[in-house]
Amino acid sequence: MKTMKRAAAITAALAMTAGLAACSQGSDAGAASGSDPAQGGTLTIWDYESDDSAMGKAWAKAVEIFKEEHPGVEVKTEEQTFEQIQKNAKIVLTGDSVPDVMEYNKGNATAGQLASQGLVTDLSDVAAERGWDTLLPESISATARYTEDGLMGSGSWYGIPNYGEFVFVYYNKQMFADAGLSIPTTLDEFVAVMDAFKAKGITPLAEAGAEYPMGQLWYNLVLSGADDEFVRSYQFFDADVDWTSGPIASGAQTFKEWVDAGYLSAESSGLTAEDMGTGFIAGKYPMMVTGSWWFGRLKNEMGDGFGQFLFPSKYALGSSGNLWVVPENAKNKELAYDFIDITLRDEVQQVLGAEGGLPVVGGSDAINDEATKTLTENFQKLAEQNALAYYPDWPVPGFYDQIVSNLQSLMSGSKTPEGAMKDLGDLYSEGKTELTGE
Repeated sequence: MKTMKRAAAITAALAMTAGLAACSQGSDAGAASGSDPAQGGTLTIWDYESDDSAMGKAWAKAVEIFKEEHPGVEVKTEEQTFEQIQKNAKIVLTGDSVPDVMEYNKGNATAGQLASQGLVTDLSDVAAERGWDTLLPESISATARYTEDGLMGSGSWYGIPNYGEFVFVYYNKQMFADAGLSIPTTLDEFVAVMDAFKAKGITPLAEAGAEYPMGQLWYNLVLSGADDEFVRSYQFFDADVDWTSGPIASGAQTFKEWVDAGYLSAESSGLTAEDMGTGFIAGKYPMMVTGSWWFGRLKNEMGDGFGQFLFPSKYALGSSGNLWVVPENAKNKELAYDFIDITLRDEVQQVLGAEGGLPVVGGSDAINDEATKTLTENFQKLAEQNALAYYPDWPVPGFYDQIVSNLQSLMSGSKTPEGAMKDLGDLYSEGKTELTGE
């Protein structure tokens, strides 16, 4: 998802463009000379991963390999922030001073918009030539393909993912041991575990209603009663979605029952994801339902004090990570394709796995740490089974804020489950009509 998981200062698009002017001039010179791209030119990369993250370390390895194979090419990496690229991409990419390859968020309102506006390159032929189209599982590659209208899930390839992410349950090992509890494998067992903690005066779930986590909990409950048809209809508009009955109504009702039962604290309505995470790390809560992006931090701050298990459902929230896209105005597209290809190689994917990222190619044999190995194997199992169901805010622009607001109202009692889902359904339908004209 990670729809809002980063917070950073946003700079103006003009400044971003100016900062790359020199890079683009170097690329122009190489392109104009007609030189062998392996012997000269510049590859400019934009990404927003920190150097010490799993992705940052893996891509540093990819740059190292790229330089070895392209000895005459200068590589310029420009670290942006998620918000910078999210806000300014459409402005920057209409000019000539653009990167050759760029990390970008997936979904109808992001990569889909760039694709429909002709701002990023159609990679379908390249994906076929290089085998990317057969290398990636369907639930991973779906985020890379968009229709002419910019709808995710089918059509041409406009990006390539090389890592993944998903939502599951983190648990405090000591709190479980003290309570004599085992890992639940069904939703009924999960509820029984929460009841056991409640009986001891412990709030079972760390949660955050001011940001994404609460919506992920709600959607987990929706997915517990869903099937493939529902997932595709909700995310890809294959058919109409019923907001008054079925999985959505059932999930909302169960969510309200969990609130009323005290499985999550009343104050969590106003908490941020950071508040939720620090509460779990401090041992205030025995369980936290959130994403793989928390894994590295928990390893650093809790060591072996936490465990992990899949939320009891056929599906999990999750998808590929962000995409590599190639701007339509990029000067050195072949170099960009070579770099993307390298990020999918075993040696780079192994760095991702070893550092707690989620590789989309290869197994987990090279991972020594047991917790990291479990994380990777759980994700790859879900990907292979096409059980990654994406995120609830993806289908229509602006839906994230509406999910947050309506679930807060549901928690406070100012809206009933039926009322909250009706309002969300109306907004979803309006957004769908704007995107599809239907």
